[in-house]
Amino acid sequence: MDDDSPKARWERRTEFPLALASLAFLAAYAISVLAHDLPGVWRDLCLAVTLAAWALFAVDYAVRWRLDGQRLRFVRTHWLDTLVLVLPLLRPLRVVKVYEAVQRRHGRPRLALHARVIVYAGLSTLLLGFTGALAVYQQEQGAADATMRTFGDAVWWTCATLATVGYGDVSPVTPMGRLIAVGIMAIGLALLGAVTGTFASWLLQVFAREDDEGPPGG
Repeated sequence: MDDDSPKARWERRTEFPLALASLAFLAAYAISVLAHDLPGVWRDLCLAVTLAAWALFAVDYAVRWRLDGQRLRFVRTHWLDTLVLVLPLLRPLRVVKVYEAVQRRHGRPRLALHARVIVYAGLSTLLLGFTGALAVYQQEQGAADATMRTFGDAVWWTCATLATVGYGDVSPVTPMGRLIAVGIMAIGLALLGAVTGTFASWLLQVFAREDDEGPPGG
């Protein structure tokens, strides 16, 4: 039976608007970083969209915190929402929740746990990789001794960092760029561990079932 509490009803009503706000934030942020000759009025519009997205997340967080009634425990149990509110670059992660919402609304069976972890980790990696590349490029593009001259360089560096390869041919030189790099490194390790661990667990379960079934005619 579906939860019909005020908090659950609020979350069901706001999940799609917040996902759209996440996409709007990502689009506005990407345009403001990549469009170097953007007119002032359009740049102000992009800033207004990003601020509006943050305001929506702040209102949603405050309402759910009030409806939950758990005070500080709400912050601990909803750590992703807390990070999304504090760190703007994580807001696109709310898009990942759309899958669960669509499945619930249509009454369709969800993917198996292992598949869901891999799908969510993959989507999170793509979103965080893109926003991380934007953030680092924004900091590095004006540095005199920067090796990250184009957004393509930033994407290449982000892919190498998330994959924990670290070629070293392109790297951030500004303090803020390096700070963002530390966060991307930590996220890359966490996501890589989640995917590889889940895949290994799935393989073990498959082999265990095959062993239990035994050879044909045994």
